[in-house]
Amino acid sequence: WLIAERRLNAVIAMAVVAVCQGVATVAFQTVTNNRILTPSIMGFESLYIAINTATIYFLGASGLLASRTLETFVLQLVLMVGLSLVLYSWLLTDNAANLHAMLLVGIVIGGGLGSLSTFMQRMLTPSEFDVLTARLFGSVNNADPDFYPVAIPLVLIAVTLVLLNSRRLNVISLGRDVTVNLGVGFRKNAIYTLILVSILMAVSTALVGPMTFLGFLVATLAYQFTNTYDHRYVFPMAIVLGYVVLTGAYFIMNHIFYAQGVVSIIIELVGGITFLVVILRKGRL
Repeated sequence: WLIAERRLNAVIAMAVVAVCQGVATVAFQTVTNNRILTPSIMGFESLYIAINTATIYFLGASGLLASRTLETFVLQLVLMVGLSLVLYSWLLTDNAANLHAMLLVGIVIGGGLGSLSTFMQRMLTPSEFDVLTARLFGSVNNADPDFYPVAIPLVLIAVTLVLLNSRRLNVISLGRDVTVNLGVGFRKNAIYTLILVSILMAVSTALVGPMTFLGFLVATLAYQFTNTYDHRYVFPMAIVLGYVVLTGAYFIMNHIFYAQGVVSIIIELVGGITFLVVILRKGRL
């Protein structure tokens, strides 16, 4: 029964992450009108790494292990969503502001948090660094079943709202000028979508850890398989492909390399190669 329960928890975690990453990345790429960008550019993963590094730096390895509570999970969600809301409200409510400036600030914040994390990691003992490294790999085993009562309802609400907004996203994908000419409020819908994306990415990152290339890989494949830009078809395909990729990576890492659910290694490898192929084929960013 213990093995069955553990497998069930892993299946639920992979399903939640697949939904979050697939839907969030497709929606984010539509709003930014760029098929190469992913929501991780906004600094969610850098903030997750900074929080965990600061925890072990100030409280030690025992503090990091003891911090896997529902309250800490909710705190991480609040911090990640709060960071994105500050960016959106600051940059997208001003008439002179634009989306590219917001993305650039997101990259700078992510880089700053990354540098701070690296500095603190240099000060850790080898044993503490080993514990931290295990936490920072995107792993299904990081997901605690106690988090599901908060994570699953949040994801269901956010995904439902994004799916209901599919037709507007179809219009937004045509570009800002066309969207405005067709009578759809670009800025309002962009902020609305980005807030939902930030919730999905925060849940995914806080639940299992960083998955930098999963969303990009899934979104790219979803567009290839559906051969359409209609979000009513792209979203479900992205979710299914995300689950297939995660379960495949989980099977390989668990039963071939015995790496205990560390799925991010294979996903980063395949996703990184796909990223390079897409850039080389397009010849530009």
